[in-house]
Amino acid sequence: MKYHIGVIKGDGIGSEIVSQAMKVLDQIAVKYGHVFQYTQLLMGGCSIDVNGVPLTDETIQACKNSDAVLMGSIGGNTTTSPWYQLPPDRRPEAGLLKLRKSLGLFANLRPCVLYPELRGACTLREDISSQGFDMLIMRELTGGLYFGERRTEEVNGVMTAVDTLSYNENEIRRIAVKAFEVAMKRRKKVTSVDKANVLDSSRLWRKVVNEVAQNYPEVTLEHALVDSTAMQIVKNPAQFDVMVTENMFGDILSDEAAMVTGSLGMLPSASLNETKFGLYEPSGGSAPDIAGKDIANPIAAILSASMLLRYSLDLQTEADAIENAVKKVLQDGFRTGDIMSDGCKQVKCSEMGTLITERI
Repeated sequence: MKYHIGVIKGDGIGSEIVSQAMKVLDQIAVKYGHVFQYTQLLMGGCSIDVNGVPLTDETIQACKNSDAVLMGSIGGNTTTSPWYQLPPDRRPEAGLLKLRKSLGLFANLRPCVLYPELRGACTLREDISSQGFDMLIMRELTGGLYFGERRTEEVNGVMTAVDTLSYNENEIRRIAVKAFEVAMKRRKKVTSVDKANVLDSSRLWRKVVNEVAQNYPEVTLEHALVDSTAMQIVKNPAQFDVMVTENMFGDILSDEAAMVTGSLGMLPSASLNETKFGLYEPSGGSAPDIAGKDIANPIAAILSASMLLRYSLDLQTEADAIENAVKKVLQDGFRTGDIMSDGCKQVKCSEMGTLITERI
């Protein structure tokens, strides 16, 4: 089969880690008889340098013409980069928000898995990390505070800023349906996270999630407040299977969950719309301080490529092959610097990509 994949390498370490993911995909293509045709695209700081804006209409259209998009990290040093002297709507991250909205990418999936081989890198106590955990955080991605009406103005002589958190029932229902569908393929448990004791938007969220749950009697649903959930992630992460929540809560909780796995460099993500199309990217940032040194961890980008095969191309066997190759490399004791521990062999970014490729 032939597939068209848009590739946005991005800024900082983006080019390095995405190149390793493409190396792995090329090996999958050879082994399983596929053709992956890549279209190189610009977004973020590199697009600002070339086009003067973080995202062009041409790039949006090229993404729409692809079966899926593989992306690296975008952005730079917020204190020294000239990109951050520009107005907010022309900075690198504005391109990402616009792309998500333009492609209708409302569901962000972040698997947070603690591999047995990396339990020593976990920041939690050994009695907690020894249990391991495998949770998937599903974050609503195109609504809430990040996309609501906002303004800063002087009111009665006092500068006042307003950000609006808005959700309608259709936005909540579609992300809830995604969460229950994914849970049916996992351990059949959904934790819906809100702040229903304070916010009207959360009370509507809880009402709609309860309605959706009626169609999935095999799935256990629990509701949890966001502050309590933040505590439970560091107290007992093994209790969670699929967690679904709104945009800002999901942004914060997924980073917290990422940290307890040991490194952001291990965590992939998928952003999906109502079709099989998706944008796949590592959860970590562009790390400009280590860019070009060949020391970044490419595993998150490689696992993002695995998610691309699984969710957008329906290539389950091929996705399993990548994930098993990652596990084998870790079992064999190879580590990049961020997950290095005693008795293991430290390798560079490009070496890690080659090692995983060899095990497919």
